[in-house]
Amino acid sequence: MQSNALASGPSITGTVQPERRADLRAEVSAVVMQVLKENGDHVRRGDVLVRLDDTAIRDSLASADEATRAANQAFDQAQRQLQRLQTLRGSGMASAQQLEDAEIRRNSAQSDLAAAKTRSAQAAQQLQRTLARAPFDGIVSERKVSAGDTAQIGKELLKVIDPASMRFEGLVSADRIGDVKVGQTVSFRVNGYGEQEFVGKVMRLNPAANATTRQVEVLVSLAGGKQPGLSGLYAEGRIESGSVSALMIPASALVRDGDKAWAWRVVDGKLLKQALVIGERDPRRGDFVVKSGLTAGDKVLRSPGSNLKDGQKTEAAVPLARAALPAASAAAAASSAGS
Repeated sequence: MQSNALASGPSITGTVQPERRADLRAEVSAVVMQVLKENGDHVRRGDVLVRLDDTAIRDSLASADEATRAANQAFDQAQRQLQRLQTLRGSGMASAQQLEDAEIRRNSAQSDLAAAKTRSAQAAQQLQRTLARAPFDGIVSERKVSAGDTAQIGKELLKVIDPASMRFEGLVSADRIGDVKVGQTVSFRVNGYGEQEFVGKVMRLNPAANATTRQVEVLVSLAGGKQPGLSGLYAEGRIESGSVSALMIPASALVRDGDKAWAWRVVDGKLLKQALVIGERDPRRGDFVVKSGLTAGDKVLRSPGSNLKDGQKTEAAVPLARAALPAASAAAAASSAGS
């Protein structure tokens, strides 16, 4: 038995969610032609994930490009006409009114050309929007459409998450939020990962409590340590706002009968049934605080059976590796003597 640090602080419950996540939505109204990725597929930034029907938009782009070429020709013609009249005006063969009319036609053609280029660029942008691309490296977490579906503007197509950016989005009771500070260590377990323990740091606190539950959201970063690979799993743990030294005993060494608890001490080669007063449990390791009944340095059975008796004799078993050493040494000595 020995004293260990017992962490204390408010409990925290919530879910594990990725910090980087994107909901890809349709930016044009079109029919879904092809879904290139399925749930769980890894994607790279820029990969095409969903392809929408671009037939109508391609026609609009071709029409806009043709209008741009016509407007460009009209502008060139108006510009040349203006230059000729400027030359004639210099020699007195054209009136000021003619020169002014040519400038008006040139300016109008220039405006028409700019508008045509804008329509062409918009059509090209619409064509690019028929391809839904991955915004970052990650995994497809949810597919919302299939080939043949009609995608209206704003319809969700796919969800992409970055599994390397998981964080614990937890809730803490408002009456304990005063004990929470940025940078504190958080120990928690995630449903589906058994007794595996995850550790993080308080990253930030929501400045407003939930109006219904009166709980405050606390974001816990997991960067640099072990991370669960699945999002949306329930998690619970404790924020370590302080720690004290206490005598701890493993849960496996305790024997319980209702409200009573005891452990089997080993004293001078005999087992003694020792009644204990147990305190709170360390949520990180699962050990219990021993308030009375044992002191530091006492030896107890780690996993006692059900057939033990008070006063029963016992001895420590020698590990196989250690037991083999004397035998090996004796064999080597006999071999040397024989030779």
